[in-house]
Amino acid sequence: MIREDFLTDEFFMKQALQEAQKAFDKDEVPVGAVIVANQTVIARAHNLTETLNDVTAHAEMQVITAAANHLGSKYLNDCTMYVTLEPCPMCAGAIFWAQLGKLVFGASDPKRGYELLPAELLHPRTQVYRGILNHQAESLLKEFFKRKR
Repeated sequence: MIREDFLTDEFFMKQALQEAQKAFDKDEVPVGAVIVANQTVIARAHNLTETLNDVTAHAEMQVITAAANHLGSKYLNDCTMYVTLEPCPMCAGAIFWAQLGKLVFGASDPKRGYELLPAELLHPRTQVYRGILNHQAESLLKEFFKRKR
């Protein structure tokens, strides 16, 4: 059975994929994210770790900061984050503290994703949906790392 909001999730994940492409074009690991409130994108970001020489400049960290600034609040309980790759534990911690309402991610990260850890890293009220447009996200990541080898 398809969730009623599945098509909406695909629409906004495509926005996150556009951000991932921007990262790819900058020779950054191609991860993109958008945050949506009331069916409107209020923040968008992509990885900037190389550009900023900052290991914490993941797409999720960038987009949380932008959304909080947009809303004038550190809490994002009525927001949804769409991110092309499963968040790492650092980003999951930030998502926890922001009390994000919903997380939707594309590709799983079997090496560095937060779901590898035994502890629950997300806020208990955060809804999580996995695998939205995962093939597109995985293809971009595979192409990026193929070029690096």
